[in-house]
Amino acid sequence: MADARARLDQLNIVAGDLARSAAYYRRLGVRIGPLVRNAASEAYHASAEAGAGLALKLDSPAFAPIWNEGWAGRDDLAGRVVIGFRLATRAAVDALYAELLAAGHRGLSPPCDAFWGARYAIVADPDGLAVGLMSPIDPARRTGPSEGWRT
Repeated sequence: MADARARLDQLNIVAGDLARSAAYYRRLGVRIGPLVRNAASEAYHASAEAGAGLALKLDSPAFAPIWNEGWAGRDDLAGRVVIGFRLATRAAVDALYAELLAAGHRGLSPPCDAFWGARYAIVADPDGLAVGLMSPIDPARRTGPSEGWRT
């Protein structure tokens, strides 16, 4: 049986200037992939494997509300951080989200089938830090956003 505990596997930074942030982390030795952008929305994203099973993701403030509906319409997203936890199953995301809300924590984005193929939800920790809960990615469930994205 798979381990049912959540496992820390991602840090996501919403960068005010994604190119500058990527250059900064590259100077620290992080191997960040190409900046990917959507020309229509000016949303940007970049990924890196940070080691020890941890991924570093950089997103523009225009991209963050696409995957966190709790941030829609906000203009104070630069510098925000999301700590990502991997769960073994799609059902485990829903169950842990419900458990955290029942314990009094604030949901930022309820469980949904995310465009990249995972089940995903976001809950605020006691200090308001966003914590993402994500199932394994199922390529058959990917839905986009593929229109207009390029490196």
